[in-house]
Amino acid sequence: MGRILPTLHKRRAPLASAADQRATLAPVPLRRSFAECLRGADLFPLTATDIEIFQINLGKKCNQTCRHCHVDAGPDRTEVMPREVLDECLAVLANSDIPRVDITGGAPELHPDFCELVEQVAAMGKDVMDRCNLTILLLPNYAHLPEFFAKHKVEVIGSLPYYREKQTDVQRGAGVFKESIEALTRLNAVGYGMPGSGLVLNLVTNPVGAFLPGNQASLELQWKRELERRYGILFNNLFTITNMPISRFLDWLQETNNLEGYMARLLDAFNPGAAQGVMCRNTLSVGWDGRLYDCDFNQMLELGLGPGLPESIFDFDLEKIRNRKIVIGSHCFGCTAGAGSSCGGVIVA
Repeated sequence: MGRILPTLHKRRAPLASAADQRATLAPVPLRRSFAECLRGADLFPLTATDIEIFQINLGKKCNQTCRHCHVDAGPDRTEVMPREVLDECLAVLANSDIPRVDITGGAPELHPDFCELVEQVAAMGKDVMDRCNLTILLLPNYAHLPEFFAKHKVEVIGSLPYYREKQTDVQRGAGVFKESIEALTRLNAVGYGMPGSGLVLNLVTNPVGAFLPGNQASLELQWKRELERRYGILFNNLFTITNMPISRFLDWLQETNNLEGYMARLLDAFNPGAAQGVMCRNTLSVGWDGRLYDCDFNQMLELGLGPGLPESIFDFDLEKIRNRKIVIGSHCFGCTAGAGSSCGGVIVA
């Protein structure tokens, strides 16, 4: 893999700070606030419907430094979930009926107890999803993961910017595309993405620029055709995700004078149907330090749960959290634009 760029944190850039990110977004002129859009859709205040997905962010350490990353993850980050936090997450899951666990990072596989976490959650009978950057599977200490995933029927969500080399390497670094194709080949070899295997391999992509993703269904057909034709790769579903104006993508928007235009584009594409189904309504996000958030994006902006609600996994109270009011901001337009955007792709077909 080619030269890895330093993170905002490593460069001590202003937008490495969540507070500075919030301060950058706050004055961007918009003709309507997100709250006003929700009121117009009869959705204010936005409330959770329950917790169906328990999302665990194991840390910010990653073997890649992607240009769009809203986590500002990279090899120079040291934040890793402490064992006592991980144990408390497992205790909460063991004592709840939350059916799905979404493991993310950084590269979550770099956590020293990643495999144990997967084993214990799978043993509870819960569905396990791993958000994988794919190239991690080629590192010597992680080459066993395709077989490990298959054994525990982990749903693998592999991140791949495009089915062509140039666009992928621009966003992720020289050589990333070839390594990603090799990783996908290894996943296919153990049954992932193969008809009838029951082993789910989904890919997730986001645009390389200040625009919204294309039609997910059409792109999925194109990607399936091209990846199979070019490389013999099979996969189940393609998820398209809108770039959020957070961290490194926010930094890029500022550098290229695209911030105001991009925010206006998101507002203009506000979709009440997408707002109704945003992922924060059925998801709870747990940060590497155990703090609780409505979603992974609020986590990166350090917008905790609302007043009177638990602050960390050690204060977890399912009854208080499951129907809570969601904390919102202008960044939320990223999830409600067009067909919507969530960790599972579009919200409205």
